[in-house]
Amino acid sequence: MAKYKRIVLKLSGEALAGDTGFGFDQKVIEKVVDQIIEVKNLGVQIALVIGAGNFWRGRQGLDMNKVTADQMGMVATVLNALAMQDAIEKRGVKTAVQTALGIEAIGERYSTKKAIEYLESGKILLLACGTGNPFCSTDSGAALRAIEIEADALLCAKNVDAVYDSDPRKNPDAKRLEKITHNEVIAKGIKALDTQAHVLCAENNMTIFVFGLDEKDSIKRVVNGDKIGTIITN
Repeated sequence: MAKYKRIVLKLSGEALAGDTGFGFDQKVIEKVVDQIIEVKNLGVQIALVIGAGNFWRGRQGLDMNKVTADQMGMVATVLNALAMQDAIEKRGVKTAVQTALGIEAIGERYSTKKAIEYLESGKILLLACGTGNPFCSTDSGAALRAIEIEADALLCAKNVDAVYDSDPRKNPDAKRLEKITHNEVIAKGIKALDTQAHVLCAENNMTIFVFGLDEKDSIKRVVNGDKIGTIITN
């Protein structure tokens, strides 16, 4: 029995690239889609937000105007949304794409009311272009959308299995955190999601789960209430 009725699932773009580091790893996408459909079949309404790190990150545009660099990142998220839409619909599941920027030939402009209607009709919703504003990451976009559509939780599937008190790739003694508050994350400068996302979630009592995408059935396990990864609450 699923613990949550409506979720926003945030996927990192890098996760979709797998070991290639760029673009798409079709096997990874298929595994993710398998889980998403399993979760949907539990009666869970799912909205997907996908980053763009497998194509572009704002830090790549070091000599570029920051607004332009961030806009390029927003456009790159559309590639991932369309790739996931294609993979999901090949399995016979209906989807809808909404974008924070006007790209009408690809998806309609984001509307909270319409987004909820799509979810309640049984469609998987793909949300692209973050918030539509520069200086806001897709983490912030996912947090904002989760709050707007009144999701029960924000699930963040990453390349690491949890939140740590320091970077486990650099510090072998990094401590794995099972539970922490949004305010503690901000105060201690822990790299979980962007600060803006934690502020939004703290102010609106939105719970975040951070867990490893590579772990077997991780998305389904979080939805079912299993204790994996890190839970971030007020």
